[in-house]
Amino acid sequence: MLHLLDLSPEQLQAWFADRDVPGYRAAQARRWLFEKRAAAFEDMTDLAQDLRGQLTETFVIWTARVAAHQKADDGTEKLLLELADGERVECVLLRDDKHRRTICISTQVGCAMGCVFCASGLDGVVRNLTTGEIVEQMLHLQRLLDPDERLSHIVVMGIGEPLGNLDRLLPALAVATRRDGLGISARRITISTVGMPEGIRRLARQDSPYHLAVSLHAPDDALRNELVPYNRKVGIGSILAAADEYFEATGRRVTFEYVLLGGVNDQAEHSRRLAAIVRGRPALVNLIPLNPVRGLPFHAPAAEAVVRFAEILQHAGLAVKVRYRKGERIDAACGQLRRRGSEPRIDAEKGGQAPSR
Repeated sequence: MLHLLDLSPEQLQAWFADRDVPGYRAAQARRWLFEKRAAAFEDMTDLAQDLRGQLTETFVIWTARVAAHQKADDGTEKLLLELADGERVECVLLRDDKHRRTICISTQVGCAMGCVFCASGLDGVVRNLTTGEIVEQMLHLQRLLDPDERLSHIVVMGIGEPLGNLDRLLPALAVATRRDGLGISARRITISTVGMPEGIRRLARQDSPYHLAVSLHAPDDALRNELVPYNRKVGIGSILAAADEYFEATGRRVTFEYVLLGGVNDQAEHSRRLAAIVRGRPALVNLIPLNPVRGLPFHAPAAEAVVRFAEILQHAGLAVKVRYRKGERIDAACGQLRRRGSEPRIDAEKGGQAPSR
């Protein structure tokens, strides 16, 4: 059985053509998937019964089951998906206002970057997700919406390092942006990376239409080496240089993400040093108070520390945004629900949920 969502529109059309079925039937099937949110081939009632039977015999739409589904009072929903091989990933739906419906998706099972405050990489990386598994997260989250709602934004900030799986991520995002896919504007899609210079340069060479967010978390290599072990291989200087290339090639300003850890990287001196390395770049600094992870020795910063940190950056002439936590009561930080699910196994009947980096 093949995963239908692994096929490009051209490959699906070729499958129909091999069976002497008009190409527009492939377009009808895609419309059922992405627009009408069909759960099974039998739902595709404008396709002939025998064609639906052939599709059912050849393809599966869903390879993952919802192992847990959690909901928060602020409208955030998180899903823990169990994949065909038993591995698990998380994805999140964020309701930010009346119309904005953002999803946060994962790209790998686990993560190799080793950020010491993040639950995603505590057990290392297991494997890359397939294109179909990435698209399937989008469809599972879409099915949480009311019929008159639609997905508006995507942030690739879930479990895993997106630039470590670009060969599968980029085709998935292409599906998301197609008019016969989810129809989401590329300008409303953000790829977040811990900072892989070659991956950033690859996006620059391809004139990527997506926004780029680089997770710095420290203003110098000494501290970043402690917080983000991968940094020892690259260094902040090479990451900033690659980010500059991205802006020059695409004209899209880069967002520098900075998770604030209480008493670790949230002091005034850290803010001044961060301003010194980012100043002069057409960038946005996104400050993220830590969403604490059970079992890790880090805590959220004091509210006054967040305000002071932001003010120092603003006085230095930088554009600053503070991202306030959502879904805290449902383990919304990346990897928390997945790890919790491996302790004992979660009863899927007791609730559901979605992720964040």
